[in-house]
Amino acid sequence: MVSIPSSRWFALAGAVLVAWITYAALMPVDWQIRLGLHWLIEHFLVFFTVTTLFCLAWPRPMAVAALLLPFAILIETAQGLTPDRAADSATALVAAAGVASAALIADLVIALRKRARKDTGSAG
Repeated sequence: MVSIPSSRWFALAGAVLVAWITYAALMPVDWQIRLGLHWLIEHFLVFFTVTTLFCLAWPRPMAVAALLLPFAILIETAQGLTPDRAADSATALVAAAGVASAALIADLVIALRKRARKDTGSAG
C-alpha cells in the first residue's frame, strides 16, 4: 500500500474547498446549501477552515495568508458579475478576517512549538 504524507491530504482538502468556495460563490442563489448560520459567520468559518488546511499542508502561515487574502476579496468581488448577486464589502472583510485569524493562530502555534523544541534541546 502506498502511503501519502498527511500534508498532501491537507493540501488536497484545501484545494477541494477552494474549488467548492469558487463554485458556491458563483452558482445561482437558489442552488446554495446554507448551514443555517448568518452568512458572515459562514464566510468566516469557511475561510478560517481553508486557511487552516493549507497551513497544515504548508507550515508558512503568512505565505498562505498572502495567497488566500486576495482570493477571499476577489471571490466576493466576482459575485458582482453574477445576475442574482451583489458584491458585499462587509462579507469580503469577514472572509479576509477568517484568513488572517487562522494564519495568525498557525503562526503562533509554530512559534510556540519551535520555542518548546529549543527549550527541551537546551535542557538536556
